[in-house]
Amino acid sequence: MIVAQSIQKSFGPLKVLKGINLEVSKGEIVSIVGASGAGKSTLLHILGTLDKADSGSVELNGIKVQKLSERKLSEFRNRQIGFVFQFHHLLPEFTAVENVCIPALIARQGKRESMKKAFELLDIMNLRDRAGHKPSELSGGEQQRVAVARALVNNPAVILADEPSGNLDSDSAVELHKLFFRLREMFRQTYIIVTHNLDLADMADRKVTMKDGLIGL
Repeated sequence: MIVAQSIQKSFGPLKVLKGINLEVSKGEIVSIVGASGAGKSTLLHILGTLDKADSGSVELNGIKVQKLSERKLSEFRNRQIGFVFQFHHLLPEFTAVENVCIPALIARQGKRESMKKAFELLDIMNLRDRAGHKPSELSGGEQQRVAVARALVNNPAVILADEPSGNLDSDSAVELHKLFFRLREMFRQTYIIVTHNLDLADMADRKVTMKDGLIGL
């Protein structure tokens, strides 16, 4: 599903990634761990096409993403990749169901179909009764589950999560961790999860450790 080869990335004189090679199979859940500054989030952003490597290549679901134009890349990202961040980035003026709909509407799906899929996902998240609430009216765990539903609404091939439970209390974190694995069984998506939470990391099919811009053996 994902093949990254010889990924290098620098910010000014600081070399953050020093030749990363990583392959992830379809339906696999991979966690990435390592100290702050190891390059985990930078790698995730490159895999998710939010940033570009200085050199190397990324192939996702059979597509060499570096060969896509900016417009095609934006469309590919919207349809093929779902993102879950530590800070949920929900739009405060919209309700939960409206927030979930946004990627589908960007993909030019009809409003009725987008709303139907959004409600179905909120059902899975046990949030149907919260669909009309705005983010300020939801708990931290509820907000993050809305963000997960939003990531899933276009049925992407890959879900990339960057410290998804970093802002949650321990009970909500455990609930979110279990949710990822239930969703994998339901939708067979591929997950890459950057986390400092070793309990979550150890639940993954495979744990990758990064140190000083490289993947450890």
